[in-house]
Amino acid sequence: MIYLGLGSNQGDRREYLARALVLIAQGGFQIIRVSPIVESPALLEKDALPEWNRPYLNLVVAGNTQHTPNEILKLAKKIEQALGRDLQASRWSPRNIDIDLLLWNDERINAPDLSIPHVEMHKRSFVITPLLHLAPNFIIPGINLTPLQISRQIRPIPLWMGVANITPDSFSGEGGYKTLSALETQFETWIEAGVQIMDLGGESTRPGAGPLSAEDEWARLQPVFDLLARLRSKHELMPLISVDTRHATVAQYALESGADWINDVTGLSDPVMQAVVREPGVGAVAMHSLSIPVQPGEVLDSEIPIDQQLADWLDAQRAVWKEAGLGIENIIFDPGVGFGKTALQNQDIIRQTAKLRQHGFRLLIGHSRKSFMNSFTTQAFADRDIETLGLSLAMCEQGVDIIRVHDPLSHIRAYRAWAQIRA
Repeated sequence: MIYLGLGSNQGDRREYLARALVLIAQGGFQIIRVSPIVESPALLEKDALPEWNRPYLNLVVAGNTQHTPNEILKLAKKIEQALGRDLQASRWSPRNIDIDLLLWNDERINAPDLSIPHVEMHKRSFVITPLLHLAPNFIIPGINLTPLQISRQIRPIPLWMGVANITPDSFSGEGGYKTLSALETQFETWIEAGVQIMDLGGESTRPGAGPLSAEDEWARLQPVFDLLARLRSKHELMPLISVDTRHATVAQYALESGADWINDVTGLSDPVMQAVVREPGVGAVAMHSLSIPVQPGEVLDSEIPIDQQLADWLDAQRAVWKEAGLGIENIIFDPGVGFGKTALQNQDIIRQTAKLRQHGFRLLIGHSRKSFMNSFTTQAFADRDIETLGLSLAMCEQGVDIIRVHDPLSHIRAYRAWAQIRA
């Protein structure tokens, strides 16, 4: 597999990325997958002009071609010029588009005008993070580490997963979306702001919630997928679509309708669900839980460290998943904040995100507006976005791959400022 890195920090950044992808495909590069887009501060020298300090949008594209590396390099330069980049400008100046050859299968190339793997890519989170979500276990030649391993050594850029509860009884207080028009407005806003994943949920898992049949759950979700199909015709670079479900039938329908991920609150324990998510390229979130819906009082042992109990669960599940033929690289681990843990255990999960990232999986945390915050806030569930944001930034400091929240817009804005200072 061949990987190209694209970046833009001038003009309509998303549009330049989209146009570049079209031209890359027209030039004879077969695009197989495109990573989520991540934003990062510009790399600058100390004497750089102030107006050069503009954040980049970055992505990585995976594909194949019959062209040689030098021919693809020439294509990249041709596309950069066609999209208005001045190739004679300073290395640090803003550009409409930047295209780099990152990896070429397992080859190593050292030539005056081309180095593969790309020099210092392993030090740059804006390269490693998108690559992590395409090929977490690809061994990078010369470095002999995978993007997953490298991401444990550098602070990754988190992906923001926006929660879209298509339910009338969500614990968080926002309820269901009353009209598809309102939901469309919400999705358009998220796409424009740069939300990387939209997580659709048709069944509530709050304490006391009644179970929902697979048929009723899909009846709630199907019109949303019809809406998403219309949005895809308008937006060339769409967020990943995740479906929060424990029903294998719903997962199958969702994947056939264009979903990218299945978010399983029962930890991929159902053999039928395992068969559904076994297809190549399907992302599968495995969440630790003791009961669904949540049963108050049913919690993990408070005498045993939470990280040890989660590690033991992961070790047992890893063997089950391998036996079922699941691609371990496609599984994302969610420790299940609020599901079968005490308030202190939930706080410990957030304190220990760096440690939880060491188990060989991408890490997703979903802490938004949850009841464990009762120990430090009296705000209603629907009004806990500020508290949620504080905890999210604490996790960003440690390193976390995906953060699932109800208000991704405020998180993106806050993270942009946080990252600018931490760069």
